[in-house]
Order: sequence, then structure tokens, then C-alpha cells
Amino acid sequence: MSARLLELEREDLLSFINAALACTGQDEFYGDATGQALSIGFFHEYVLGNYRRMYAHCLAAGINDFNRTKIIFNLLTTSAGVSAPDRHEEGQLIAAALPELPPPRVYRLFEALVHRRVNNRRTRKIVSDYLAGRRDPQLHALKYRRRVAKIAAHFHLRLDAEQSAVLFDIGRLRRYETPLFETFRRAHYEKRAIYELPYTVAEGLAARHRIPRETFVRGIAPRMTTRERLRLQSSAAALGVDAVAETELSRHSLTRLAIYFLSLPIRERTNRFEQLDAAMTAAARHILRHATAKLGRVALVADNSYSATGSGQKRRRPLALALATHYLLSAAATELTTHWTSPITSLAELRPRGHTDLATPILDALAQRPDLLIAVSDGYDNDPPGAAAEVVRVFRARLDPEGAVTMIHLSPSYDAGSYAVKSIHPAMHSLGIRDVEGVPTLLSFVRFASGSAKLHELQAYLEACAHDLLTREARAR
Repeated sequence: MSARLLELEREDLLSFINAALACTGQDEFYGDATGQALSIGFFHEYVLGNYRRMYAHCLAAGINDFNRTKIIFNLLTTSAGVSAPDRHEEGQLIAAALPELPPPRVYRLFEALVHRRVNNRRTRKIVSDYLAGRRDPQLHALKYRRRVAKIAAHFHLRLDAEQSAVLFDIGRLRRYETPLFETFRRAHYEKRAIYELPYTVAEGLAARHRIPRETFVRGIAPRMTTRERLRLQSSAAALGVDAVAETELSRHSLTRLAIYFLSLPIRERTNRFEQLDAAMTAAARHILRHATAKLGRVALVADNSYSATGSGQKRRRPLALALATHYLLSAAATELTTHWTSPITSLAELRPRGHTDLATPILDALAQRPDLLIAVSDGYDNDPPGAAAEVVRVFRARLDPEGAVTMIHLSPSYDAGSYAVKSIHPAMHSLGIRDVEGVPTLLSFVRFASGSAKLHELQAYLEACAHDLLTREARAR
């Protein structure tokens, strides 16, 4: 293979991984969901058709759940002509990746396979093994009842009598030996039994019994998970229900805490800042619990312009990622300075506002002569347009030609038109980001994005990631 073809393959794989880190197929501030889905869908087909084995290995490369699901779907629906060893490896990678995905996404994937009428032996085994390996199969049978019933019927899964009755005809048995199933049966006729069920299962039955929302939320509060409590804080407060209050914030991820922080009114953020700040600091340290070294002197350029509002589907997520990155780097760096596009006096008052002026905070950050500069922004610099790119160009060409300062751009937005995240300047390596928990992985990926690594190194990296994924799955058994 010629050097040019090798370089083209490396660029294709890097571009795909970068796109799969950021794109979620949802509305963005500067683009709609239709354009996103068409763009990333074409990219998947291209990489699947030209680099199938590496495409499968991308399941382990830290890409987001949306794209991992698309990879699994594409591999399972296009297996004709694939060699037996490759099919076996793909099956292993898929089986290892599925438990790491959120269950609702997995069941939607299986349902899509049903609609596509995929029902070969490999797919049946993967579906069967996933369902058999769930730690809470009874809960899943109820929580995702309609989907599981459709999946079980299509793939001819073996079910015991109680599972079959719950999925297809709850009244078939007059009594269930499985306590959760029996409670579910009683809840169809007894209102009080509803409050013995998990929240997500009980919610539909409460509506069926026409129980007032306030009464239901107050009664079901003890059965809520920590994530459900956090998600329902605002709506419960509006109903005057204090029982839902989530006090164990340390149990949540840094990204989720940042989104929750920004959802609160500024007055409440100010009043609770000490508690919320401690929770986000602890979450950042948890991400870095296996880190072996500090990052050194770091400067963060954080975009809090109006476009950080995100979209209806990704509400405040760009701003939340900037805030979460601030906390993560505070824990990871020997010294950190944070420069917001619209300066703030305290994090409690943080909100999206104004045009995007990246040039000024980048200048301020570079004046600190950091070892590492990280910008978290969608890259749409418009105040004035192109100023940030010129600052980066001049700095690299005139003041730092040796590259002493590493410059990285993390973008929470995917540009459908260019099949990539929008770049600030080629000298600042741009990477997609979905959750701040993936930042340590992204920092290790920079050497590939910078172009300093060859194709065989990228392939070795992906194979090592695939091996790690399979090892984690084996340990979890």
C-alpha cells in the first residue's frame, strides 16, 4: 500500500473517531438533528465499507453511546461475506460493549433489529446473552415491558412461565412467585401497591389510576433512585414535595452535577454553592483516581457565550461541559487559570451570554505561558470572526515555533457540513467531547489528532482498546 493510501486511511479513521466523540444525532445550536443524522450516517457507512475491522474496534475507542449503538447495529445488519474469525471478533466486541451502554439505548437497538428483521444465530445469541446477564432482569421485564416482549417474540427467546405471563398477559397467572411481578399484578387493581414498585414502573400505573401527580410523587419518593431524585428536583419543588430532595450529590457524575448546577436559579446556586462545589470537586477527583501524574501548568479557555445554551435536546450541555472541565482540570493540574469568554465574578452566576470572543481569553491564557492550553467551545468564533485563529497562528509561528505550549480544542458540537467538529486553527488540535469523564482518554488521543503518529500506531492503539474492553467484560462475568 502506498504512503498516500496509508495516510488517507489514518485520516479517515481519525476523522471518524473524532466525529463519533461529539455527534449525537440531536439538534445543535448551529444545526438541526436531520443534518446531524444524515452526516454521521454517511460517515458510518463509509468507514464500515472501507475499514470494517477498525470500525468494529472503534467500539472500544471512547466514542459516545449514540455512535457505539450505530456501530453495533451496522455490524449486525451487514454480516454477509464477513469471514468467520472477523464475525467472531465482532461478536465478542459487541457482547462486551452492550453492558456498558444505558439499558434504554440497548433495548431500542434490539427493537431496531426486530424492525429490520435481523434474526441470525449470532444476533440471537448476543441478544439472549445480554438479557440473561442483566443483574435485574425482573425490573427490566417490567420497565421495558413492551420492547422486551417484542424482542422476545422476534428472537424466540426461552422464557419461564412467569416472565412470559408478565410480558404478554399479566392476568394469565392468579399469583406470581417473583415478588416484583406479584406486586406489579396487584398494582393493576390496588392503588397502594403502586408505591411498592420502582418509580419508573409505578409512574404509568399511577396515571392509569388517575392518582394526582403531587400525591404520587410524595408517596413514591422512597423508591426513587439517586438519578431520579436529581432529575425530579425542580418539578417536585414546584409541587411542594420535599421528600424528593437529593442530599447525596457525591454519588453523581461530574457532567450530571454540572448540568444540575446550571439548571438551578442563581439565588439557589449561591445559597448552596459550598455543597455543590464540594460535590463537583469530589466527582472530579473520582475521575482522576487512577491518574499517575499532574498535568502541570494549565490554562483553560471556557466558552460561556450565548451559543453555550445548546439546544432543546442538549439544554445547557455545552456550558455544563465547560464548567465540568474547569473542575476536572482544577484537580488534575499543578496550576490552573480559567478564562471565560464573558468574564464572571463567581461560578454561581455562570450563564450563557453575549457573542463568542475567543481571541481575548486565548491571549490572556497564553500570556500565562502554560504547558497546556485547553479551549472548550463550539469553535464558532464571531466577535470578530477569525480573530482566535489569527491569535493561534501568530503565537505558533512567531512566539512558539517549537511547540512548547500544547494547544487543544474540545468541542461539544458536531458540524454536519464538514463531517467534523469545527476547528479554531490547525495548530490547536480539535477533538469532540460528549462527557467530561472522557477527557483523560481524549488527552491520550491527542498525539493521533496532531498527526505525529502513523497508521500502524493508530491501529495498535485501537487493538489495545479492544483488548481492554474484552478484558473488562471477562472480569465482570
